Amino acid sequence: MKPYLLSLGAGLLVGALYALLNVRSPAPPVIALLGLLGILIGEQVVSGARGLMGRASASAAAAQPREQPASLAPAPGAK
Repeated sequence: MKPYLLSLGAGLLVGALYALLNVRSPAPPVIALLGLLGILIGEQVVSGARGLMGRASASAAAAQPREQPASLAPAPGAK
């Protein structure tokens, strides 16, 4: 979390400097930034859903009874 806050702080500092110098920012328009935010959120949603599906299938597999390997199973007809 710390790198994100440092990055945000640096961006705010540079933005304030640009405003003081009356320089136009080279950053893309807000609408483009919102599109990038949507991309990031979409990636996180899909990756989170994959993680949940993977855990659900793993827990379902763990709940199923396991068969003994053939080498440990009693021979047919053995008592």
